[in-house]
Amino acid sequence: MTPNNNNIIITSCTIADGPNIARNNIAASWTDSSWVLMWPGKTCEYVTAQAARRMPATLLKDPAHVRHQKAVNAQSGAIVGYVRWVLPPANDENAGGSRWTAARVPAVSEAQHREAEGERDAADWKYDHALDDLDEQMLEMKRRLMDEKRYMPVHPDSRGQGIGTMLVKSGIQEASKLALDVFVHGMKAGLGVYKRAGFRLVDQMIINDSEYGGKGEYGSYSLVKEAEEKAELESKNPEGEEGSNFA
Repeated sequence: MTPNNNNIIITSCTIADGPNIARNNIAASWTDSSWVLMWPGKTCEYVTAQAARRMPATLLKDPAHVRHQKAVNAQSGAIVGYVRWVLPPANDENAGGSRWTAARVPAVSEAQHREAEGERDAADWKYDHALDDLDEQMLEMKRRLMDEKRYMPVHPDSRGQGIGTMLVKSGIQEASKLALDVFVHGMKAGLGVYKRAGFRLVDQMIINDSEYGGKGEYGSYSLVKEAEEKAELESKNPEGEEGSNFA
């Protein structure tokens, strides 16, 4: 059946969305067998409950640079997708928080902020660090290519409906206004979404995770979509020039 994107609304987040965003995110992450390995003896429901305690504080973190959006089913009101964008530092740090204000989580009172941080600190977020070596290799690849990061889980019950594409395009539109390159660091399942949106693969890493109990392929991919003016310049000079970020 052809998905009807008219049923999906992309909008900003508040801390009240925290528990529902957590349910979406953990349900999405739990479909990744390598991620599940990090939580031995813990169920998806338990990890979801702990993530729900942490999420309001996460949404309030670094409002000068971090932006959050959710995808909402207009009929049910359910959150079916989420994306976190990290803006690069502004030339004028005083102006950093004034960029893309529509996707900035509204500020809360000091008491609400303390409560959110207290819930975050009280949550059980102890996981198995056996995969840290694999993650560090992938994070090093990401640090080499980019400072920004993007996180975009779509609830497994809502996949195949174009929600990930809608979230990505929303960020691309804002990046175009700001003349910014867009970097993504994702897993294999998201490659089709990124490539259809015009991203190009700049690096990848495939690691055998079978010794940790995985299926043998733990992959990580870094992609970029250059700002329009830069992309046009590079298309005229495919060999690259000194100073190019990815020459």
